[in-house]
Amino acid sequence: MQCDHESEHASAAKRAAENMPSEEEVEKVAASFKAISEPSRLKILFALRHGEMCVYHIVAAVGSTQSAVSHQLRILRAGGIVKTRREGQNILYSLADEHVVAVLELACTHLKCKL
Repeated sequence: MQCDHESEHASAAKRAAENMPSEEEVEKVAASFKAISEPSRLKILFALRHGEMCVYHIVAAVGSTQSAVSHQLRILRAGGIVKTRREGQNILYSLADEHVVAVLELACTHLKCKL
């Protein structure tokens, strides 16, 4: 099949191949996107954009049950998307870093959704 932009596309394909992340890196990125792609987990992330919270307050913010939120938090924590710290008997959750906020903001900007 012929392409009307052969040299330009061949150069782009060569640069893409040379700069392609490893299979392991691609799998890691895909796993992160999979972890944040579930709607209830996204709601938790949007809630945590406003600051650190315990499960009780995350439940109030997202309108779910404690067991459901705890389950989703385990998945987000395992994926390195949220982090925890203990304060007395409370475990406090927050976004792992500013990159999580950037991903959420970019997605909302792209889709023109409210933040």
